Amino acid sequence: MTAFTLTDLRHLFASNEGLAGNAEFGPDDLDVALADLGYDSLAMLELAAVVQREYGVRMPDDCVIEMTTPRTAIDYINRRLTEVHAA
Repeated sequence: MTAFTLTDLRHLFASNEGLAGNAEFGPDDLDVALADLGYDSLAMLELAAVVQREYGVRMPDDCVIEMTTPRTAIDYINRRLTEVHAA
């Protein structure tokens, strides 16, 4: 399995209606709060649901606590994917 990347994250935000916001963030925005990029906690719950649906990995509701920036979201999703594929 390949790693989940910034491109993957941007694609999920851009291609899902419930994730409307600024999907044009880039590498310079990796450490900017997702809230500052236009994504509230409801959008992050929607992101978790989309990841769960599209990647087949369980995303608990409390994941929004850890996914506060694009970098932490990517890292968290990669950890979840690694756990699933290691099992």
